[in-house]
Amino acid sequence: MRRGWRRRCPSCGAGPAFSGYLKVRPACPACGEDLHHQRADDGPAYLTILLVGHLMAPVLHVSFVAFEPDPLILATILCLAFGGLSLWLLPRIKGAFVALQWAKRMHGFGEGRPAGAGVDG
Repeated sequence: MRRGWRRRCPSCGAGPAFSGYLKVRPACPACGEDLHHQRADDGPAYLTILLVGHLMAPVLHVSFVAFEPDPLILATILCLAFGGLSLWLLPRIKGAFVALQWAKRMHGFGEGRPAGAGVDG
């Protein structure tokens, strides 16, 4: 899952897993591992919203109580922080989802291969 977090191929860790911001490559350019089997769907977006919401809620509360800023300024700053953190986390969480599916041999990963073959970390 660490390789997925780094947006790398879960098999070799050398090739990039994404061809765009969130588009998973059909195969790894370094080792040739098929990545088209992945089915991340809405999982990464849901987990990103959950994590960012739980991180930003205490920040909202503490900053509003401690500093008493104008609500419009606070909303602007927190919206930018929420958006930036979400954009940073989303591809990393999607990479981890793809790596988890690869490691557990879900959705067609590892077909025609003995269980455990090629899994090195």
